[in-house]
Amino acid sequence: MMQMLEAGGLPPVTDGARPPDASNPRGYYEDDRVKRLRIDNSWAAEAEGHAVKVIAPLLPHLPDGADYRVLFMERDLDEVLRSQGRMLERLGRPAVSPDVLRGPFQQHVERAKAWVAARSGAAALDVPYAATVACPRKQAECVAEFLELRLDTAAMAGVVDASLYREGRG
Repeated sequence: MMQMLEAGGLPPVTDGARPPDASNPRGYYEDDRVKRLRIDNSWAAEAEGHAVKVIAPLLPHLPDGADYRVLFMERDLDEVLRSQGRMLERLGRPAVSPDVLRGPFQQHVERAKAWVAARSGAAALDVPYAATVACPRKQAECVAEFLELRLDTAAMAGVVDASLYREGRG
């Protein structure tokens, strides 16, 4: 999604610290400051008008006083857990049982969605990951409409590479 937003004309906030690798050959589009939102969110005002990748547990730590448009990438939880396990394996780190992770992952998403629902000035759109891979143009149009931005939806759709959807094939 971050690649799509960038291709569409919405600049990403990224520090480039985590280079592409076998787990994510197109890069991570992350900024380490996001990991520290709990203790320092003062930088977030600089990100207005940009796309920022924030994991669900950290959304409630975004600063008050701003409007947020949140895109929840809806992906099959079993796929996410398989992907995490394979990434840890490639990194030579011990794997954690999917059964241990499933509950906390679900709780993080539920809490993040509740935060959006309770916050004035925040709105969310669920974006199905598999549908985005299968029909990128349609999803790009939905995202642009939700964000109320004139994004280049053809360019957004053009960056989707179905061959990278490895977990969807089992």
